[in-house]
Amino acid sequence: MPPSPSPPPADAPAAPDLAAGAARKTVDLRNYAPAYLSWISNKLSRGASQAYLAAFDVGIEVWRILVLLAIEPALSAQHICRVMGMDKAQVSRCFKSMQAKGLIRVALDPRDGRLRIASITPAGRELHDSIYDLALERERALLSGLSAEERAQLLRLLHKVHDSLGLAEEATRDFLAAHHPGARRRRG
Repeated sequence: MPPSPSPPPADAPAAPDLAAGAARKTVDLRNYAPAYLSWISNKLSRGASQAYLAAFDVGIEVWRILVLLAIEPALSAQHICRVMGMDKAQVSRCFKSMQAKGLIRVALDPRDGRLRIASITPAGRELHDSIYDLALERERALLSGLSAEERAQLLRLLHKVHDSLGLAEEATRDFLAAHHPGARRRRG
């Protein structure tokens, strides 16, 4: 007999009572991966942002950009949008805030004058290094219930899921074209 699914989080909506009416389509939250991914991401991001704001006066978006710039010291806003899934307006606001705090320098790409390139400053690197230990402690605590093998497996699975994001978008476009041909396409 397969193991029963984990119960949904305590704050997940209860299953509807269908005895009073006809069966309706409902998402089985116990087995709906996008819900868990969203809940985990939202709660993890909110907690990190609160901690980083309290201790370092920056939010999670600044931290995420600093992480990328610590690895690759000069990146375009477009690249950051692609890697992190942030929209252009978020990255632009972040760049302005980070530049005002002296964490990055922003210049036009000499090869393509339309692209803005951010470079981490020594102050930005120092802030990154200050947040680094807290970020890793949060990760350690989050994964503490998993064995080393389970952590490695989780990361492999997350990589596979991440690699499938394009397929989800393609399926969405195909479904909308077939079932909702009048759906407007928005810029993203």
